[in-house]
Amino acid sequence: MGMLKEFKEFAIKGNVVDLAVAVIIGGAFGKIVSSFVNDIVMPPIGILLGGMDFKKLAVVLKEAVVDDAGEVVTAAVTLNYGSFIQNVVDFTIIAFVIFLAVKTINNMKKKEEAAPAPPPAPPKSEVLLEEIRDLLKKEK
Repeated sequence: MGMLKEFKEFAIKGNVVDLAVAVIIGGAFGKIVSSFVNDIVMPPIGILLGGMDFKKLAVVLKEAVVDDAGEVVTAAVTLNYGSFIQNVVDFTIIAFVIFLAVKTINNMKKKEEAAPAPPPAPPKSEVLLEEIRDLLKKEK
């Protein structure tokens, strides 16, 4: 039972739960960015480059084998560099957004650190002792 209890404590710690939430949100954010790149960014770029569809950009390494009936026996082997270009754009956008988020968080932390808390007030006994000392100095 000791190991189960340790695992429960580990799993319930804030860091593990925060990490799980971050992974789930990151996956959803990745889908949003992929859709943004595929559906909004790349079509205008394709038009600017002469109506090119990046998804179809590929280098054929081996042609497809077709039998006499016209059925594909072996599919073509291709290097799909258009998909690679889209993934690079996806990555760049995600990396830039994460960079901005981290930079914003770091700036907020610096502002919190820059405003140090005032020193705590001395204890009452110390204040009284200082007053007594000052009164004794005046009497001399």
